Amino acid sequence: MKSKFKISLILIILLSIINQQGFTQNIIKGKVTDKTTSEAMPFADVYIPEHNKGTLTNEKGEFILTNLHRGEFKIRFSYVGYKTVIKTVFAENTETILNVEMETAVLQAEEVVISGGTYSTQHENAIKIELIKSKEIASAGTPTFIEALAGMPGIDMIAKGTGVAKPVIRGLSGTNILMLNNGVKMENFQFSENHPFIIDEFGIDRIEIIKGPASLLYGSDAVGGVINVIKEKPAPTGKILGDYNMQYHSNTQGVVSNLGIKGSSESIFWGLRGGIKSHTDYRAGNDDYVPNTRFNEYSFKANVGINKSFGLFRLYYDYNQPKLGMCVGNAVPLITENGRENKFWYQDLTNHIISTGNTLFFRKYKVDLNASYQMNNRKLQTDENMPFFEMVDMDMNTFSYEVKTYLPSTANSEYIVGLQGADKTNRNNEAPNHILPDADVSDFSIFGLAQYTFFEKLKTQAGIRYDIRSISTEAETNKEAVNADYGNISASLGATYKVNKNILLRTNFASAYRTPNIAELTQNGMHGARYEQGNSDLKSQRSYEADLSAHFHSKYLMVDVSGFYNSINDYIFIAPTDDTIAGGDIIYRYSQTNAEIYGGELAVDVLPFKWLNFKTSCAYLIGKQDDGNYLPFIPQNKLRFEIKFQKQKISFLNNFFFKIGGLYAAKHNNPAMFETETDNYFLLNAGTGADIKCANQTISLSVQANNLLNETYTDHLSTLKGMGCYNIGRNISINLKIPFGLK
Repeated sequence: MKSKFKISLILIILLSIINQQGFTQNIIKGKVTDKTTSEAMPFADVYIPEHNKGTLTNEKGEFILTNLHRGEFKIRFSYVGYKTVIKTVFAENTETILNVEMETAVLQAEEVVISGGTYSTQHENAIKIELIKSKEIASAGTPTFIEALAGMPGIDMIAKGTGVAKPVIRGLSGTNILMLNNGVKMENFQFSENHPFIIDEFGIDRIEIIKGPASLLYGSDAVGGVINVIKEKPAPTGKILGDYNMQYHSNTQGVVSNLGIKGSSESIFWGLRGGIKSHTDYRAGNDDYVPNTRFNEYSFKANVGINKSFGLFRLYYDYNQPKLGMCVGNAVPLITENGRENKFWYQDLTNHIISTGNTLFFRKYKVDLNASYQMNNRKLQTDENMPFFEMVDMDMNTFSYEVKTYLPSTANSEYIVGLQGADKTNRNNEAPNHILPDADVSDFSIFGLAQYTFFEKLKTQAGIRYDIRSISTEAETNKEAVNADYGNISASLGATYKVNKNILLRTNFASAYRTPNIAELTQNGMHGARYEQGNSDLKSQRSYEADLSAHFHSKYLMVDVSGFYNSINDYIFIAPTDDTIAGGDIIYRYSQTNAEIYGGELAVDVLPFKWLNFKTSCAYLIGKQDDGNYLPFIPQNKLRFEIKFQKQKISFLNNFFFKIGGLYAAKHNNPAMFETETDNYFLLNAGTGADIKCANQTISLSVQANNLLNETYTDHLSTLKGMGCYNIGRNISINLKIPFGLK
């Protein structure tokens, strides 16, 4: 571990010595106007993602940004009812003039994304990155934001009720999917479908999703894709802003409350946010409540940062404490009423993350220095009738670090080299039931990424990475010690070709890997309702995926079509065997096989009139083993549609909308060996909302009704299916947001 820090330190020192050329403070200023009328646009949002800094235009549409580094960066201009404008600026002098014209509302073409390794637009990136914004999550009307993500083609979720939900990307889930909290890899016992990521949807700007292998940038666990939760922007310079959010969910009598405040000066920005969630057991379409699906959560977030021309320095703290009821056989007879309090059989989780993200700007170099420390505790609380050995109490502490150097680039090229590492410890406390043994995991990697643009239309990206992972576990009564080292190479090659201003073609070939996790190597005992047994001989899982997509965009029509083929060597899965334990329970054992997952997605967005928007999307997926058996947790093929009526102003209502949509899930008749077929179902949804201005105060109010017809159905990925429990019935949610400002 010391040697890794030495490498990081040497790299930083060398770059510092090379670039001792002084710093120049740059200023960018200009004016934002309406392209049609040439009138000034006051209070337009001007934001530089790379500096995590922004401002608002004044009454004359003018803006000024100071303390900026010399070099290339992107500036985003946005305004309600107008198309977002992204400008690339190369600041050479101390002052740059930038005037921008904005067009009235059309379909949004692209945004600035950061999950592809550099700050780039969605069209520039060789890796396809999907976006869902915080406002879309809030208006989705779902108890968890993972369910809101599942509305995107190719994204689904494994759920144990409304509180426990895990994402599925193109048929892969668990430790095949990597969740990032603002770039920090989440580490909170992801080995089971019943263990959700501990993160909430408040205080975020958007969520970026990579569908497909991303081990090149993020290492093991990114073989299926990446979900990066990006924190909210700081307040505009010179402002103190806040917001209060309230939600009510009729089905679960769920109450959600969240309050945040943030401020920025010329050089310093800060933010505070806290919230609570409380839901009772949900009711299915037949009006039966599903016992012990209740959940409660407390959260708190804080951040502070300094923004200078020579660097950006940020410190974050995130705290989440969810209590998630478990609908399992032992709990059902104990739940005699639909309540809110967690009493029996629930996961008592606590997660702390302290992270720092820093960027140093040199003349032609840029260096990112990031580090985090996570403290995660997982307790399983059962009931007084169960023997003590059924309880679980584990601590997982993870320290991770990253150094990325952006080498001198030109208008056509970008180069990145970097190293990443992590040290993770798992320790069992007083409870003697050890689902996982005491263990230590150490990661270290180096990587390089190059991007080059040919004749302004063809942008290519290539990279290579080498990882080392060491796993060491303690021997226990029924678990042998494991001491294993895994070395892996990841690589990718992609290209984006801009046929013309409306058509974009993208292809990507990637090789990624996943090492077996501690549970897969060592488990030997009851876990939930089944006996699970690990396999210390498991090898790394290797994935080879080819993606091809086409994007058409005009002022009133957007079409995305994509196809992929993923060949997986040594796919790790758990399945029932012919063996049983003394009590008669079947042993579920981890094993490996070669497999393939292939399919495609289609999304269409049409704006025939300024007041009418029509969206539809569908996803098709097949997952098979080499022997012809189907893979587990492959979602149903689904078709979604939405018709949205929108008006910028109706009487006292601003940004009014009314929408109606639906989801059709086809019958799943290709179950894995321990699954059963699932019938098709159709859900109808509707929603409305607007911004209401009272005096000088704006209130955003929306109402969403999901499963409007109160359909009684079961989704194929519901882990409650085996208990005969249906999915959630009709849920009417009210979402209220009150933004405010302080002088």
